[in-house]
Amino acid sequence: MVVPAVVINICQATAVNPDYALTIADVLAWEEQYGEISAGCVVILNTGWEKKWLDKTAFLNHDAQGIAHFPGFGSDAAQLLLNERQIAGVGIDTHGVDPGQDNSFAINRLVLEKPRIVLENLTNLDQLPPKGTTLAIAVLRLRGGSGSPVGVLAFVP
Repeated sequence: MVVPAVVINICQATAVNPDYALTIADVLAWEEQYGEISAGCVVILNTGWEKKWLDKTAFLNHDAQGIAHFPGFGSDAAQLLLNERQIAGVGIDTHGVDPGQDNSFAINRLVLEKPRIVLENLTNLDQLPPKGTTLAIAVLRLRGGSGSPVGVLAFVP
C-alpha cells in the first residue's frame, strides 16, 4: 500500500498531559498552517512517546490501578478526519491510537468500520515533515487475526 501522509505534532501537549487526546482545534490549527488535510491520506500523530520505547514502564505508563496513560486521537477529531476529510487511516507512536485510559477501542472501531488502516508504535516521526510524506506499507495478509505487523517506509520530499 502506498499512501500520502501528514504528521500532526502534539509533543508539547503530551509532555504536560500524558492522557492528551487530539482535538478538532488541533486539526484546524494544523490546517490553518499547512492547508486542509487531503482525502486518502494517513494522519499520523507525533506524540514524542517513541522516546519511552526502551522503558516498558514509561511507555505503557500504568498507574497504581493498572490503567495505562498515553496520548491518542480524540473521538471528535477522529470523526472529523474520517467523515469530513475522508482520510485513509491513522498512525501514532504510542501503543494504540486510542488514549491509554480508553479501553473501549472507540477510535479503532471508528477507523476500521470501513477499509482503513491503523498504524501503531511508529518511530522516527520527528524526522517527518508535517506534509509531503509518502508511506509505503508492507502488510502481512493474515486470516483470523485482530492485527498484523507491517513494515512502514516513509519517503520525504
